[in-house]
Amino acid sequence: MDPLVLARIQFAATTIFHFFFVPVTIGLVFMIAVMETMYVVKGKEEYKKMAKFWGKIFLINFAVGVVTGILQEFQFGMNWSDYSRFVGDVFGAPLAIEALAAFFLESTFMGIWIFGWDRLSKKVHLLSIWLVCIGTTLSALWILAANSFMQHPVGFQINNGRAEMNDFFALIANGQLWVEFPHTVLGALATGSFLICGISAYKMLKKQDYSFFKKSFQIAIIVALVSSFLTAVFGHQQAQYLVKTQPMKMAASEGLWGKSGDPAGWTVVAFIDPTTKENKYELKIPYLLSFLSYSKFSGEVKGMNELQDQYVKQYGEGNYIPPVRTTFWSFRIMVAAGSLMILFAAYGLYLSARKKLERPNKWFLRIMLLSISLPYIANTSGWIMTEFGRQPWTVFGYMTTADSVSPSVTGGQILFSLIAFCAIYSVLAVVMTYLWVRVIKKGPYAVDAADEHSSDPFSKEGYHAVS
Repeated sequence: MDPLVLARIQFAATTIFHFFFVPVTIGLVFMIAVMETMYVVKGKEEYKKMAKFWGKIFLINFAVGVVTGILQEFQFGMNWSDYSRFVGDVFGAPLAIEALAAFFLESTFMGIWIFGWDRLSKKVHLLSIWLVCIGTTLSALWILAANSFMQHPVGFQINNGRAEMNDFFALIANGQLWVEFPHTVLGALATGSFLICGISAYKMLKKQDYSFFKKSFQIAIIVALVSSFLTAVFGHQQAQYLVKTQPMKMAASEGLWGKSGDPAGWTVVAFIDPTTKENKYELKIPYLLSFLSYSKFSGEVKGMNELQDQYVKQYGEGNYIPPVRTTFWSFRIMVAAGSLMILFAAYGLYLSARKKLERPNKWFLRIMLLSISLPYIANTSGWIMTEFGRQPWTVFGYMTTADSVSPSVTGGQILFSLIAFCAIYSVLAVVMTYLWVRVIKKGPYAVDAADEHSSDPFSKEGYHAVS
């Protein structure tokens, strides 16, 4: 019943659940915009049907994502009032811009896109979905600007125990943001494209609307490969940035207690003992950690014990070593999931180019259905590594997690809200799954037929349907 522990569990639960929807929103709307662009350029109705069908999946996901995001924001005032008081002046600007500019942009033009199919010209309607795409991406930018401040605080001064922003441009020019933002957005594109590939693979296995879903697969698999590969590239850049700004997180993600030596080997697996602060066993790949850290096969990386002594001198007495096992293994799970995504996407593109997505490769279609989970695993484990690896800090170097929790909240209150949130999330998950399955089972042509009569509330058929 420790309020701090319960508050951390609640924040982890709500954030992880919310981030199931955010990457799908960003990734799917981009894919829909691409499909509608192909419709406008080529004039083929098939691409219009694609945009409409995958748009249904996108809208269901977006609606649930908005609800989970609102619940997540409640926590800042409920459980983390001291944290909110400390960073409020800094966070106010990016979060206000996200709500007033980015979110309003995407939600406004989303409505135009939904109801404008037969009212707007093709090009104006296409512009609306691209503006939704831009809005979702800008939302990610401003949210990550706030998160990047927690990882690498810049553009502020301490006044009366609060962080007050004195340089807005330093906040948006934060080096952490510009390695974190592309990595996150590209991961989102991979999530959306793998979702389309997986659903398409399932429908191809069932031989339902085969031509439609084969074409959807062929478009999505290209984005899946490019985005998965570039996610890894920017992940590599992010790791190099961590060596400079958060060396403790980097050392924990490698299970590195003492100095790595020069050149430094990358630890594949290790049996970590946090009590004795050593690894009972470890398997290393020579030179690879040096390359990950410095893009060259030489260079030493500091270990946690050395950094602990350094932080004690810099910040005072305390334990500055994060949960090592969680940080270490979440990083490897992310890397493993990302590597499988690149492998499957590359093989899928090969089969697509060679026109071999037919019966002999049913096994691969089944794998692609299961691979829908890979981006979710990579996204979740990546954020776990990012946030756990920053512990014990909420704002690195300035505010610890223990100092951030609301002083007046009780363990019983947090436990009640945790149970309530999880119950709500469970209901939302069931509802969303039901709606997704319903749309997928009906297929693109059934959905289009329904749209003709009910999606436009101003049409005669739509009026009678509502009545």
